[in-house]
Amino acid sequence: MFNRLLRQIRDYFNFSQRELNGFLILILLMAVFIAAPFLLYQKNEPYDPTTDQKILDSLVVQLDTKAAHVAEERANRYRKKPIKLYRFNPNQLNVAQWQELGLNKYIAQRILNYRAKAGDFKSKAQLQKIYGLPDTLYQLWYPYIDLPEGVGYIKRGSEPYSGSFPENRPKTEYARKRWELQPFDLNTADTTQLKQIRGIGSKLSQRIVKFRDKMGGFHSVNQVAEVYGLAPEVIDSVRKYTFIAQGAGPQKLNLNTATFDQLRQHPYIGLNLAKAIINYRTQHGAYGSVEDLRKIKLIDEAAFLKMQPYLTVQ
Repeated sequence: MFNRLLRQIRDYFNFSQRELNGFLILILLMAVFIAAPFLLYQKNEPYDPTTDQKILDSLVVQLDTKAAHVAEERANRYRKKPIKLYRFNPNQLNVAQWQELGLNKYIAQRILNYRAKAGDFKSKAQLQKIYGLPDTLYQLWYPYIDLPEGVGYIKRGSEPYSGSFPENRPKTEYARKRWELQPFDLNTADTTQLKQIRGIGSKLSQRIVKFRDKMGGFHSVNQVAEVYGLAPEVIDSVRKYTFIAQGAGPQKLNLNTATFDQLRQHPYIGLNLAKAIINYRTQHGAYGSVEDLRKIKLIDEAAFLKMQPYLTVQ
């Protein structure tokens, strides 16, 4: 029977005896490869996640420690030094003395560059026009600036006019309207409104709006300090000219219905905490309150307080 089958195969494919032997060996090898997984298969032992969980916990601790160090370094970098107030002449200060008055190094150098190109300051109002100078700092200095309110223009390199003017010359006074930026709602502001604040351009305004929309809105003006790239004086200006409307809270995520992707995309939650929140819900059922998040070991008090305004269980 087998020989007859071999003869039919050889006649059908027109194989020689050598080719037929090779064909049979190939068929045999294919059969061995197909059967090998079933023959060599061994039942796996139950998976124990303890080891992997320990590795994951150690990685989370390392990441949290590194993040804490980075946050501490950034806080130290922008921490305000105590301001030393005294009567001063802006035309006689160097960079170090400006820093004693609360000004950062870059703005102080900008003032020196201005004096080198345009000459000394003639009035307090002229100092206020320096780009990047915080309004709050200028108001604090105002009583201590040893300059007049305003002076007439005197050409540099020429002697001031020492003659007398007619006492009965007509005096014409023009009412000068001063434009002031009106405070606006930070949660509804667009890039055009944000760019009205000194120090905020197209990129920073887009970055603020993107951060706000990703979180679901601000619940405090102080959160704008978390936007990357904002200098301390710009943050002060944002706090001065913006507000959060009462009763208009941020959008909230429902802990019992939110998906993994929705949770991980929130800036205050991220990948690791989203996994922990989903796993806890799977193991223990629906959350009874937002306070249940405190039972998750990965969520410390600082992280919980940041997330709390953006979460609900209803």
